[in-house]
Amino acid sequence: DNPYYQLTVTIAEKLAHEGYGIITGGGPGVMEAGNKGARNEKGKSVGLHIELQHEQDWNDYIDPDKLLIFKYFFARKVMFVRYAQAFVFLPGGFGTMDEVFEVITLIQTKKIDPVPIIFIGKEYWSGLMDWIKSTMLRENNISPADLKLFEITDDPDQVVKIINRFYRRKNLQPN
Repeated sequence: DNPYYQLTVTIAEKLAHEGYGIITGGGPGVMEAGNKGARNEKGKSVGLHIELQHEQDWNDYIDPDKLLIFKYFFARKVMFVRYAQAFVFLPGGFGTMDEVFEVITLIQTKKIDPVPIIFIGKEYWSGLMDWIKSTMLRENNISPADLKLFEITDDPDQVVKIINRFYRRKNLQPN
């Protein structure tokens, strides 16, 4: 029922069509939608599942040979960071926020090479973005340049355009 589910399927289909593999946390909801979109386009569909007492099993749209199961979040995040060519963040909870700030911090501090970071859901992310600008920026805890580390859109075609533009400039292509 979540409006972001079909949007995620569409984004993943478009990215898979361009040759990008899709890596998700492997769970239900928008993670499932990402893997489903990859599967619909016969793209690579990777799931980085975390073992939790209260969580369900991984979703059925992960390629059987591309399911990795983790006990610890930090190890799972290392895999996301190591293999992702872009990060597309959809509305989520504390785990999503953890991943958002980890990735932005790693790029900001030059611990990893820059990659596109895209937030889907202008309405959902607007409060956080307002706070980042009105509090973190105002207090000089981040620089104005840090606000250019990510983009926000609701348009699946824009997601593909942002990622393709980034990699064309570097003369690279999907992995």
